[in-house]
Amino acid sequence: MQKIEENTEYLYLVKHILDNNEFQKIKNIEHHGVTRYDHSLRVSYYSYKISKILKLDYKQVATGGLLHDFFLSDEDRNSKDRFLSTFNHPKRAVLKASEQFDITEMEKDIIRTHMFPINLSVPKYAESWIVSMVDKVVGVYEFSRKFGYKLVYATNLLLIFLLNSVK
Repeated sequence: MQKIEENTEYLYLVKHILDNNEFQKIKNIEHHGVTRYDHSLRVSYYSYKISKILKLDYKQVATGGLLHDFFLSDEDRNSKDRFLSTFNHPKRAVLKASEQFDITEMEKDIIRTHMFPINLSVPKYAESWIVSMVDKVVGVYEFSRKFGYKLVYATNLLLIFLLNSVK
């Protein structure tokens, strides 16, 4: 598969975002074991590729996907604030993206609804559904890479327990 940095068409579509000073700040925020920047780039790119194959509006998917987690937060947030951010960060991201860029209604919907069904904003567009699903897959992938050995260890323990209980 072509790497993100080799896809000139994709990079042309999102260059104005990638070059934005405010957007650059998310390079310093940890997210699922990577930076929020890397996570957003991955979600945007894979959503763009899927949307192109499905002949959907891949341009708005590329920008909306890239901006889906565009909000700033303190690294030293407590557990309660991190938990609450799960539910309120899409609204914060829409506000931040609207401040910095001229985004469309579809792009706003992509950002606002990417946490469905965890938050109750239901996507209006097929493009929004794609970004929401890709975000989940990418998040699980990143999270499992961060904690992979622990997940494997826990799975093995569970399997041993199950096998021993069957005897």
